Amino acid sequence: MLQMLKMGDRNDRVPMMTRRTRRTTICATPAGANSKQANGSAGEKTSSQPSHSNRKVKEEKRVHEPVTTPRKERSKTSERFSCHVLQESLLSSASGYSNYRGILNWCVVMLVLCNARLFLENLIKYGILVDPIQVVSLFLKDPYNWPASCLIIVSNVFIMAALYTERRLSVGTISETTGTFLYLVNLTTLLFFPSATVLTLTSITPVGGAFALCVYTVLFMKLYSYKDVNMWCREIRHTKARTLTRSHSYIYYFVFAPTLCYELNFPRSPRIRKSFLLRRLFEMLFFIQLQIGLVQQWMVPTIQNSMKPFQDMDFSRMIERMLKLAVPNHLIWLIFFYWFFHSSMNFVAELMRFGDREFYQDWWNSETVTYFWSNWNIPVHKWCLRHFYKPLMGRGVNKWVAQTAIFLVSAFFHEYLVSVPLKMFRLWAFMGMMSQIPLAWFVGRFLRGNYGNAAVWISLIIGQPIAVLMYVHDFYVLHYVSQS
Repeated sequence: MLQMLKMGDRNDRVPMMTRRTRRTTICATPAGANSKQANGSAGEKTSSQPSHSNRKVKEEKRVHEPVTTPRKERSKTSERFSCHVLQESLLSSASGYSNYRGILNWCVVMLVLCNARLFLENLIKYGILVDPIQVVSLFLKDPYNWPASCLIIVSNVFIMAALYTERRLSVGTISETTGTFLYLVNLTTLLFFPSATVLTLTSITPVGGAFALCVYTVLFMKLYSYKDVNMWCREIRHTKARTLTRSHSYIYYFVFAPTLCYELNFPRSPRIRKSFLLRRLFEMLFFIQLQIGLVQQWMVPTIQNSMKPFQDMDFSRMIERMLKLAVPNHLIWLIFFYWFFHSSMNFVAELMRFGDREFYQDWWNSETVTYFWSNWNIPVHKWCLRHFYKPLMGRGVNKWVAQTAIFLVSAFFHEYLVSVPLKMFRLWAFMGMMSQIPLAWFVGRFLRGNYGNAAVWISLIIGQPIAVLMYVHDFYVLHYVSQS
């Protein structure tokens, strides 16, 4: 009996305990679950299923809800109360910011708008001055007399003389001393013969004479490199020297190739890309017409209007005319650079499958004057480095003396290409090139970074118009004022 009473007490206690626990759990469940739990044990079994599903739904909601950690709550509260951090302005150098693409686009837009205004002002004031027929008269005085073209054709004589001399040297018919003497005579005549012809002939125009002298200067540098490389090959007894230097086709390939430095085996591209060739040809035709139009429409009137201030020695007006000429002159110089060093030389290189296309480097980022002269004309720089600078350094010459000698040679050729066609000697180009030596020292010593780059750009923008006005003024006084 006692056991039965104990069992009854236990049975009575269990429902009470379950009721208590149910009350605690029911309060967290929906109201519909309370009504179902009040229906005995069967109701309990049925009510357990929806409560279990509700728990799953809640757990899924908890999973999908963002977990808010105490650290994130603290960051949110800190953002509410503090909105400032330790940082530099974007335009400060300490910020490390370098994306100025928008400012560059703004500069381009402003440049286009300013030049468009000047172009409209020029059209309103002077009308249309572009005349393609006048360009022909710059090269020819008489349509039946072509002295500059004949002078260029005569240059084949010097090429054949160099080839014949090298053949005799390769087989040992003549000595090295005799070969050096023949090369010296050939190269000296190559410089003085065209200049004497241009100065003597009255039928040759300044533009035609300048073009012919440019061809002879390039040929002089090529044949000098041809002499040096073959001499080096003979010194080391190169096996291919005898066969390759005798070929007519190879030396003419070198003459027409866009390089000044001779090699026994030039790098060659696998094929000619026709689309690339046509693009470069289109650029050549377009930009040469653009340069001619800008010279006739923009530069010629400005130069003509600058003669009166120069005659009156009105310095304020002279400076104003020089600055006015600086914009079109620099724009034409930039177009010329792209037309010659990119479009024209790539066209020739693609046509001849010449592999080395490094005709220029990033001279626009020059922070020193020496960096500009080393990177804006790579073929000339390679020639000077290979055939002039390194031989001088090999003989124990000081570095600064060797660099000064390079500027001296460059100044000579600049004056040679300007004074001889104009038939007057004023040394403006020579002094302009020699002034690069103290300018290079000043910029390299006192200016760095953007300041050095700005100094290089200012020397390019201002220096060229000064030389142009000097030569035009002297040419005008010599040929027009003296005659009148």
